[in-house]
Amino acid sequence: MSAARRAHPGRAVALAAVALLVLLLALVAGAVLADGAAASTPEPPTAPSAPAQPAPPADPSTGGSVSLEVNGPNGTPASAIVLILVITGLSVAPGLLLMTTAFTKVVVVLALTRNAIGLQMTPPNQVLLGLALFLTMFVMAPTLGEINDVAVQPYLGGDLPLEEAFTLGLQPLREFMLGSTRPEELALITKAAGQELPAAAADVPITTLVPAFVLSELRSAMIIGFVVFVPFLVIDLVVSSALMSVGMMMLPPVIISLPFKILLFVLVDGWGLVVRALVGSYG
Repeated sequence: MSAARRAHPGRAVALAAVALLVLLLALVAGAVLADGAAASTPEPPTAPSAPAQPAPPADPSTGGSVSLEVNGPNGTPASAIVLILVITGLSVAPGLLLMTTAFTKVVVVLALTRNAIGLQMTPPNQVLLGLALFLTMFVMAPTLGEINDVAVQPYLGGDLPLEEAFTLGLQPLREFMLGSTRPEELALITKAAGQELPAAAADVPITTLVPAFVLSELRSAMIIGFVVFVPFLVIDLVVSSALMSVGMMMLPPVIISLPFKILLFVLVDGWGLVVRALVGSYG
């Protein structure tokens, strides 16, 4: 009996806790039901507002206008315009590099030299393109410097408008292309376009000068490539004759001739001769 009596207080505390928990759950459920009932009650509709009257049209006699300024307050081009011009120039730079500079001849001659030796991917294409790019910059340095002096810097300084700067900057490039273009190619492109031959070279339009210049560059590159091929062709013939004379017809001649061609190219300083020929072809 004494143990049962001692257990009565603990049982009473447990019952009180359970009753308190049930009371809290009932309060929470009642609050949730009340919120749901309040949220489900629709609000009364509001009366629509009257439509607004349209604004009267502007009087054209007031002289309203919209203007767009491309120059800054001091007359120099705005930074946004310069950024747009730079991005546009970068997008068309590969085409200009290929068609209006010495890049075409340089890269074709370097590729023909590699093929003449018999090396398929040595030097790699990246090396040849990089060498061709820097040789082009070396050859075009006087022309590019003149363009910068007469057109780019005056335009950036606000002394020339864009149209005049473009015309002045194109003139040194025209002189360079005219100096490297053969009259036969100019006549060919002019006749292909169905136009009359100009009286002077300065009157040749740029749309005729650019393809004629590219054709002249390809012709010069092929001539230089032929000269490079001749000594290596002689080595191949000698090696092939020697192999046939000793009865080794199943052995590919290129395996024997390739070391001799590389040795000859190194002894005569082949890359130096090719580079001097390319630079010297532009006077």
